[in-house]
Amino acid sequence: MDVSGQVKGWFWVEATQAWNLVYAEPKARCAVPRGCGAFGVCSEGAATACDCARGFRPRSPADWGFDDFIDGCVRNAQLQCARNNTDNVSTSPADSKKEAQDKFLRMDGTRFPDDGRTVGAESTGGCQTACLVDCTCSAYAYNGSCFLWHGDLQNLEAGVGDDQAGAGSLYLRLAASELPGARSHKWRNVKIAATALGIACFVVAASILLVWTTRKRRTERLNGLTAGDGCVSYKYSDLQYLTKNFTDKIGAGAFGSVFKGQLSDNSTVVAVKKLEGLRQGEKQFRAEVSTLGTIQHVNLIRMLGFCSDGAADRKLLVYEYMPNGSLDHHLFRNTFYVLSWQVRYHVGLGVAKGLAYLHERCRDCIIHCDVKPENILLDAAFAPKVADFGLAKLVGRDFSRVITTMRGTIGYLAPEWISGEAITAKADVFSYGMTLFEIMSGRRNFEQGERPSVVSSAADTTGAEEQATTTFFPLLVARRLAEKGDVMELLDPELEGDADPEEMRRVCKVACWCIQHDVDARPTMAEVVQMLEGLTDVEMPPVPQYLEVLAGRRIQESAYHSTLQLDETVYGSAGQFFRS
Repeated sequence: MDVSGQVKGWFWVEATQAWNLVYAEPKARCAVPRGCGAFGVCSEGAATACDCARGFRPRSPADWGFDDFIDGCVRNAQLQCARNNTDNVSTSPADSKKEAQDKFLRMDGTRFPDDGRTVGAESTGGCQTACLVDCTCSAYAYNGSCFLWHGDLQNLEAGVGDDQAGAGSLYLRLAASELPGARSHKWRNVKIAATALGIACFVVAASILLVWTTRKRRTERLNGLTAGDGCVSYKYSDLQYLTKNFTDKIGAGAFGSVFKGQLSDNSTVVAVKKLEGLRQGEKQFRAEVSTLGTIQHVNLIRMLGFCSDGAADRKLLVYEYMPNGSLDHHLFRNTFYVLSWQVRYHVGLGVAKGLAYLHERCRDCIIHCDVKPENILLDAAFAPKVADFGLAKLVGRDFSRVITTMRGTIGYLAPEWISGEAITAKADVFSYGMTLFEIMSGRRNFEQGERPSVVSSAADTTGAEEQATTTFFPLLVARRLAEKGDVMELLDPELEGDADPEEMRRVCKVACWCIQHDVDARPTMAEVVQMLEGLTDVEMPPVPQYLEVLAGRRIQESAYHSTLQLDETVYGSAGQFFRS
């Protein structure tokens, strides 16, 4: 038996690890005698078994909080019984409205207490008068007979039909101020309403102020991206807000997806990159990003901030936005206009300057490892900016990840990536040379779907070889330079010959020097800048060794694989790379 007054039986269910109620006596909780205490009203279907009658409050709120209702309820306002005597009782309407008199609250559908006393009264008014003149009378009821109840009322139950025996309309005695319609009651309601309205206004004002303050602080944080204060750490929620929950995707690469973000002042646009495949811990990540944030060069994309909320999928970098997108879009996919030779030449020169800065001017040499048109961005004036520098170290770039970025072409990877030699800044020089070929030609070095056809006899070898030379553009350039031919024929046809022949020949030589198989034969990026600026004469480059293999070896048909057969004794294990 607990405080409810019911005797209960419980059964432990092992499967659910919980107690189940199997019986209770009495079954109805309102059938427990005096379960709700004095002036407590029991309700069988309510969530809480007991509640105080109107005009009353719990005597012990703490006990009621534990469903112990035995102590019952007490009045909010004391009765004015001293003034209610036979001398001032009147049945006139004017007298009945005196505030000093007690009033009666009608409670319909109530089960009557058991200790009612019958008195002689022939009407409801007479029954009310009989109760009013007796200071100990707490309630009355009239159903043809007058019943009075004195002292504390016990066992009140609400929600009982009036047609049931011992139930009906009970008139509970209260101070006049507790009844609806009393002036004091109205005034109290007005005060309560005013207080509630004031609290509501305060809450609304505080909410508006909080939202405004939050947005202002967020705006200040986000506007700090353009304040030139260096690389700033931002919350993930701020970048969600800035990018509209990452809905405007503008690109994707080997390191993750890029989304467009708009600052709250609607004048500054940024690019937010969500990194993928991170292998570094929180401390090392922040250290690397902070270092990258200090790197500033006119030809390097500027990192404005970063986010690192602990989770691997919540590592983000914030960059300045480049309105003209990436170089590959203008070279290979743009059908509306063509980049002029002047723009292309300055793009090649600018990229060389940016890479030279990474290789030689930074405190630690930064090798890009992924130089290609997709990672060269153009600002509003078509000035180039190298993107994704330093990210290879940030995500722990390995060879398998590099291969996945080749986009179906022979790619931009230096031979040392495949042969297992140490990777130096000269690997970027090789990739830059491959990119320079594409800038001048306006097409991929090895167009996807244009692999050389396989021949079945020696008589067909020449034709197959010619097809190979017309497909792999660097080979065309190397052979044309060796033969002292006209390199202007290799220019992007869309330019219709509108280019400086001297600059075109210089670019061809620089590109061929950059893609030499021997690492030591390749120039540094600083030397490339001097060559392109015309400060250093560019000697005639030799045809790269592996290009000689492409030009000199027969292309043979195999019953098991139809791929280029390269002499691995000449090119090392890189031949496996070209075959794959």
